[in-house]
Amino acid sequence: MITYLADQLGIDARLYAFYAHRVQTRFDHSRSLMAYLGLRTASRDDRRAALVAAIDAAANGDHGLPIATAVIAELRKRNALLPSLHSIEKIGLGGRAIARRRAEKELIEGISPDRLASLDKLLEVDPALGQTRFHWLRSAPEAPGASNLVGLTERIAFLRKLEIDAKLQVCIPSGRWDQMIREGNATPAWLANDFNASRRSR
Repeated sequence: MITYLADQLGIDARLYAFYAHRVQTRFDHSRSLMAYLGLRTASRDDRRAALVAAIDAAANGDHGLPIATAVIAELRKRNALLPSLHSIEKIGLGGRAIARRRAEKELIEGISPDRLASLDKLLEVDPALGQTRFHWLRSAPEAPGASNLVGLTERIAFLRKLEIDAKLQVCIPSGRWDQMIREGNATPAWLANDFNASRRSR
């Protein structure tokens, strides 16, 4: 690469070994290149705009690539130099966390405190079952059979008594909703009990 660039510039590639001897030279040249290309160091406003872009991208799910792509695209649109990979990652993680909290808030905003309390009780062991209702609902039998059909019917009836509006799903982008479903399916009751109220009620 150095030889190729040296040929383009018409200089001896061996001179590059002397280039880094004076640190200030590199800074001076960097500033000259930034001015020539119309770029500047990312400011606080640039990082804030990148965070907003990350939030928008994360509204549809937690996948890192679309979020990082949105952050980079926003910084480039603003002619800001890309910060370090670590900084881009922090912006993306921050945007993802905010998007998650917003979705959780949107989902439970219309649910009454009494209803939320009843949902929390799903994580308590039911003496009649010897397990939590949360686990009981998730362990619905799948094999065909009369007894299994009874078990499924009981669970459907129990869910209907919770009176959760199915239309709440439309408040959440489909990708984020699917993410919530995947996490819920993979989360045991003892771990869900450690979540904050908004995350438990998903």
